[in-house]
Amino acid sequence: MLRTLRPVLICLAIALPALVVRVSGLHLTPALGLVVFGAGVVAAAFVLAWAAEAAEVDISGGLAVAVLAVIAVLPEYAVDLYFAYTAGSRPEYVQFAAANMTGSNRLLLGLGWSVVVLVSLIIASRRSGQTVRELLIDSRYRLELGFLMIASLLALIIPLSGQIHLVLGIGMLALFTFYLLRVARTEDEGEPELVGPAARIGALPARLRRPLVVIMFVGAAVMIISCAEPFAESLVAGGRSLGIDEFLLVQWLAPLSSEAPEFIVAIMFAVRGKASMAIGTLISAKVNQWTLLIGSLPVAYLMGGGSFSLQLDARQVEEFSLTAAQTLLGIAILLTLRFHRLAALALLGLFAVQFAVPGTEGRYVITAVYAVLAAVLMIIHRRQLVPTLTAPFRSLRSLTEPAASPDGSSGRPGSVPDHR
Repeated sequence: MLRTLRPVLICLAIALPALVVRVSGLHLTPALGLVVFGAGVVAAAFVLAWAAEAAEVDISGGLAVAVLAVIAVLPEYAVDLYFAYTAGSRPEYVQFAAANMTGSNRLLLGLGWSVVVLVSLIIASRRSGQTVRELLIDSRYRLELGFLMIASLLALIIPLSGQIHLVLGIGMLALFTFYLLRVARTEDEGEPELVGPAARIGALPARLRRPLVVIMFVGAAVMIISCAEPFAESLVAGGRSLGIDEFLLVQWLAPLSSEAPEFIVAIMFAVRGKASMAIGTLISAKVNQWTLLIGSLPVAYLMGGGSFSLQLDARQVEEFSLTAAQTLLGIAILLTLRFHRLAALALLGLFAVQFAVPGTEGRYVITAVYAVLAAVLMIIHRRQLVPTLTAPFRSLRSLTEPAASPDGSSGRPGSVPDHR
């Protein structure tokens, strides 16, 4: 039992200082607050991720999908929704809400997707003794890809109009709800595949596992909600005191902290040879971000005293344009349900280049590169556009057919063909 709880106890020890400071009302310097509250968010995010995975043993069907999907996004959304809510009374915080959202999306696709695919291909090459260059993705993930395509088309309204209107937000939330209902109907009835601490917790007797999971849920949620405001404020104040652009600090440090558990779980799946499940997990996370997160921002803004429309400035429009173009390229790459090594390297390279080209002109050049590559791939794989776009509305049976290669041959979902 102690071995099972050891990772949870370590996270508790890491998070405890943040809770003590929060409850006692102690005032920390911005830099120290960034470390203390950031550590609290990361530790709580790990506990939440383990609890959400272990809960799959006891919760099945639509309830599991709905509950776990919302819980899983709590760490990264708590900070962003705080910024959006605060922006209702302090307009200068609009930029931080946009920064956090665009940063989390680009980090997930540019770094997360790429690294998981590359790790999967390296592991497959070592096991087969041959150079593996391509990952086949389970055909069931065309459903997620279809929702992501619809959400991306809707999201184009944001940079074109320069705002996130409440009507668009409600539409995104409705799309997310429809996504949950569809995913619930395609859930596998087999035993969940857990890794790491979640696997050990899931293996406990029900009389111990269930109360433990509830305690982990409640404790992690309390910690995240308690740390969201001071962590967000420490990001802004810390950037000013350290001479770092607050926008960039909010855009990258906060998402990296909150998404670390998700990345690690996906990489663990990849290392264990479950490549399709690894990338599928991150595709689903991207759908959540591109629907639930965007949809929640104007709602939080209105509740905080703002108007029905969250207005964006030129820099924020630039960030949304870059994020939307990157998303379209990710969709174009996956249209054939195959992820080639070159595609992963291209996504990773373009993600890295943006840090070397911080100016507006350079960012729009990168946006154009993303858009042109996406357009070329969509033209090449144009036969897959309609099946993907209509996947959310098609019968479940049609979504579980074996993945097919461009030449018409079939491949085993999740496998990695030997391409030299």
